Amino acid sequence: MLVRIVKMSFAEENIEQFLANFKTVKQKIRNFEGCEFLELYRDKNNTNLFFTYSFWNAETDLNKYRHSKLFKDVWAQTKPMFNAKPEAWSVDKLASLE
Repeated sequence: MLVRIVKMSFAEENIEQFLANFKTVKQKIRNFEGCEFLELYRDKNNTNLFFTYSFWNAETDLNKYRHSKLFKDVWAQTKPMFNAKPEAWSVDKLASLE
């Protein structure tokens, strides 16, 4: 399993638009083949800062999503709203405690 973490910072005036757009696409992203989990987080202190956290069965599944029409459409709407360059990490889960 691959875990994908994406850090995004938005201009204050774009946050509501980002959240509205995420609300319309989140189920499509979550239902994309190979995506097993999706969450969106917002920093408590810097409210312009958001993180997506997703689980993918394999890197090939993530890459299929990243080359899909869905991703290209989402990214085209989201990218102009940033106020800083987004950062992304693909990591392996080593431990999970519940």
